[in-house]
Amino acid sequence: MPDAPAPTEPPGERPLVAVLDYGIGNLRSAQKALERVGADARLTADHGLIADAVGVVMPGVGAFGRCMDALRHAGLADLAHEAASAAAAGEGRPFLGVCVGLQMLFDGSDESPDTKGLGVVGGRVRLLPEGVKRPQMQWNTLKWARPTAISDGLSDPAWVYFVHSYWAQPDDPADVVAICDYGTTVTAAVERNRLWATQFHPEKSAANGLRMLQNFVASCASWSPRG
Repeated sequence: MPDAPAPTEPPGERPLVAVLDYGIGNLRSAQKALERVGADARLTADHGLIADAVGVVMPGVGAFGRCMDALRHAGLADLAHEAASAAAAGEGRPFLGVCVGLQMLFDGSDESPDTKGLGVVGGRVRLLPEGVKRPQMQWNTLKWARPTAISDGLSDPAWVYFVHSYWAQPDDPADVVAICDYGTTVTAAVERNRLWATQFHPEKSAANGLRMLQNFVASCASWSPRG
């Protein structure tokens, strides 16, 4: 199947999107990709600026426990929980988690058993099964479980780029919006109302990833606190 066409920057005012800066991983690559598809993306830990944003992005790279500790140390854990919970309830602005940013939305991870996640999505993060190379560091095909705003304009299946050794297993299968095959059926993306999260890296997934980010930015641009 062909990749999505390369997105063009939408006309008009650039929506303010806050990329949570808690000092872990290459956060700037997510910021730059969002800027490329039309967002006024700010890498920030400033609560006032985050409150003013019409969308929130929480990337993550590395170990679950280290990322959660850094998020709390930066004073952003409660804010991330509130923003993600509101998005999941359909009452707040769009929220996007990426890679470990998806995993931190869950109750916890077998990678760091003593560290609690944000608990916005019920379930636990598990190690990829025996018999496959860990980490999965490759392109893989993404299969959509159902239509979603973030997949608009993408092929099914679509090629995206993964870097991970753990995957999230939601308690509610309805939260799963995309899967990939890697030794088992792996959760590749979750969605609940305006909460989206991807195990893969949209910012590393060429035209498909940029189209996905463009869809997210469009949702941010159309969001209003009045509903």
